[in-house]
Amino acid sequence: MVKEQFRETDVAKKISHICFGMKSAEQMRKQAHIQVVSKNLYSQDNKRTPLPYGVLDHRMGTSEKDRPCLTCGKNLADCLGHYGYLDLELPCFHVGYFKAVIGILQMICKTCSSIMLTKEDKQQFMDYLKRPNLAYLQKRGLKKKISDKCRKRTICLNCGAFNGSVKKCGLLKIIHEKYKTTKKVVEPFVSDFLQSFDIAIEHNKLMEPLLPRAQENLNPLVVLNLFRRIPAEDIPLLLMNPEAGKPADLIITRLLVPPLCIRPSVVSDLKSGTNEDDLTMKLTEIIFLNDVIKKHRMTGAKTQMIMEDWDFLQLQCALYINSELSGIPLNMAPKKWTRGFVQRLKGKQGRFRGNLSGKRVDFSGRTVISPDPNLRIDEVAVPVHVAKILTYPEKVNKANLELMRKLVRNGPDVHPGANFIQTRHTQIKRFLKYGNREKIAQELRIGDVVERHLIDGDIVLFNRQPSLHKLSIMAHIAKVKPHRTFRFNECVCTPYNADFDGDEMNLHLPQTEEAKAEALVLMGTKANLVTPRNGEPLIAAIQDFLTGAYLLTLKDTFFDRSKACQIVASILVGKDEKIRISLPRPAIIKPIALWTGKQIFSVILKPSKDCPVNANLRTKGKQYCGKGEDLCHNDSCE
Repeated sequence: MVKEQFRETDVAKKISHICFGMKSAEQMRKQAHIQVVSKNLYSQDNKRTPLPYGVLDHRMGTSEKDRPCLTCGKNLADCLGHYGYLDLELPCFHVGYFKAVIGILQMICKTCSSIMLTKEDKQQFMDYLKRPNLAYLQKRGLKKKISDKCRKRTICLNCGAFNGSVKKCGLLKIIHEKYKTTKKVVEPFVSDFLQSFDIAIEHNKLMEPLLPRAQENLNPLVVLNLFRRIPAEDIPLLLMNPEAGKPADLIITRLLVPPLCIRPSVVSDLKSGTNEDDLTMKLTEIIFLNDVIKKHRMTGAKTQMIMEDWDFLQLQCALYINSELSGIPLNMAPKKWTRGFVQRLKGKQGRFRGNLSGKRVDFSGRTVISPDPNLRIDEVAVPVHVAKILTYPEKVNKANLELMRKLVRNGPDVHPGANFIQTRHTQIKRFLKYGNREKIAQELRIGDVVERHLIDGDIVLFNRQPSLHKLSIMAHIAKVKPHRTFRFNECVCTPYNADFDGDEMNLHLPQTEEAKAEALVLMGTKANLVTPRNGEPLIAAIQDFLTGAYLLTLKDTFFDRSKACQIVASILVGKDEKIRISLPRPAIIKPIALWTGKQIFSVILKPSKDCPVNANLRTKGKQYCGKGEDLCHNDSCE
């Protein structure tokens, strides 16, 4: 199908801003279609039917071609997928927000949840925050100032409770050093706590050295209750936007179950069963652990067992988000490596770099490059093998009807030919390798689309990776040549930073007239002769070009008639092949007619008397003495 040109809508809309935030448990419930509760994937029948309210319930979309989505009724190609949700039996820390959680805990009182600032400080910081257009770095600096002030204060101004330092302790564990003091005068609260262990120490002396190391464990449940009690007026001082997410949303109480289309099940032919996606398996483990914790709580199991299950649930939730965690204890480490959400997004093979910035495209070719000084700077030689595969959808009109018929007759194997034809009324695409091409050519009508081979004169985009600046991709005019490499004039090497020691380059064929015009006008080599950075010329004479010109114009360079004619003949290439050349009078007549290199150079500028070019070039040479002209009038060439 011929690609349509993008046209904006009549209604002008402008995006004011983009805001990233955290979903609350209630927002997740509203977005989801079902609650996922079953850890089993399929029913017990042999038809491999997904279990209702399971992780593979087809109300969350579909991953199979023959099964429609049960929510919207659409098939795999049209259904975007729908979310589910699962409730965690106990809250867990979000591995991505773990640092942020510690940061907030260091700023609030661990008893009453109010921020550890005086009223004056609060007012001062709030006034600063209300300033419009605060830059990111200013906000970051302000957060550090608030955090430092809060950490210096140990007694809460609201409830008078003592607050120690908050630290990370192992994997997804936070401790509050509530009873540790460095001051000479011990706080009465700390001394009361230590005295409460007097009787225990009498019976067990081993406890005494451990008492100074006593600390409070801030588990997710405690942290969640603290965050829920943070006053609404204190939230902006934590540098959080209450509309985008509250502090309590940093703790996971509910997980979104993603649609099936991003975690498809692959039916295995070798063994009876399916290969499930890593996310699906991780979700089943989380549901299983949920059930275990629920069962243990109902049966009144030991607290230690429930705590171990809780730690394991936290780890599985963390691995579901980021599977490359460090510091996992050996007894809890997963046996098989899985891909979490973070791994899907980051890195070279991730969504952004692998599928968006660097995706595979149609109508492109790639091969080794080599030089061809006979090409113009705006041309690129394309191998005939590539030209037969890359096609351009040409609409048939009165002017090109006969040409299109000829191309259809040639078919896909003869260049120039055509690979496909699409009739105007039926929109059916036919492959021209088979069928009666003569008959198809005769039936060709105006308005049909012929997917013809790339031919001389087509506009192509030429690119060398890494694309470090805009001149790493430019538009050239294609010239179909034999052999197997892309060839271009060496003068264009500099913008591409190319050399011919095995470099490969990419070629793209634009598919619409608008794209071709835009490419030539904006990206053509002739429109990009200078770098936009500082105006220096990038496409200019280099290496052999300069050396040849220097050797040709030396004062003692002479050529006889045969050599002079040979050099002049090699100048004639492309459009200039049929130009008449007037050889100037030889500089030396006897004993043999000899022409100087400078005379040959003059022929390039003005090949004959009919040529309208009148060039008189004058410049300072590197060896210019500074006195008079470098060359006398006898030395120059007419």
